[in-house]
Amino acid sequence: MTSEILKQLHWRYACKKFDPSYILSEEKLALLKESFNLTATSYGLQPLKMVVISNPKIKEDLVSKTMGQAQVKDCSHLMVLCTETKLDAAFIEGYFQNVQQTRNTPEKVLAPFKEFLKADFKSKSPEFIDTWMAKQAYIALGNLLTVCALQQIDACPIEGFDASQYDTYLNLTELGLQSVLVLAVGQRDQSDVFAGMQKVRRGVDEVVIEL
Repeated sequence: MTSEILKQLHWRYACKKFDPSYILSEEKLALLKESFNLTATSYGLQPLKMVVISNPKIKEDLVSKTMGQAQVKDCSHLMVLCTETKLDAAFIEGYFQNVQQTRNTPEKVLAPFKEFLKADFKSKSPEFIDTWMAKQAYIALGNLLTVCALQQIDACPIEGFDASQYDTYLNLTELGLQSVLVLAVGQRDQSDVFAGMQKVRRGVDEVVIEL
């Protein structure tokens, strides 16, 4: 099993050219959605949402807002990872209501931690909270990339996009969201020369320190 996992991680790469005729199956799409939902986040707060785009026109329109990267229009689905524009006491209250309903945990058990989080986030600057939420989005991206590799779904993580233009075009601001990362998924085109290139890494001995 270990060797199979490593084989798939070697198989994956940042796909530069997708087969535009390929459409991801509903089963695999559902798997990616659920994997996103199951991603670990700090405190379990999940200050994230993911916009999944399959509409060809929307994908085409987003190319100009993504530094002209054709992966955006040629992929099967474009996933926009977003964070909340505001993480306040009401959001935290909603999280603990979910905990209480899901686990049937008494309010008196949850109250101390809930009040701690409310006070802690109230003391943080908006800039700090935005950065913290963006870190949660990167955790989700890493999780999705691993799942894609294991399922042989080609993927291309994209940071090179105009977040403000995405937010406006997709009406994210009205939804209380802001775009942080983009992930194109689908199937590599056989003419993508990057698919056959040997993976370049520094080596385990150089990147792992054992104490």
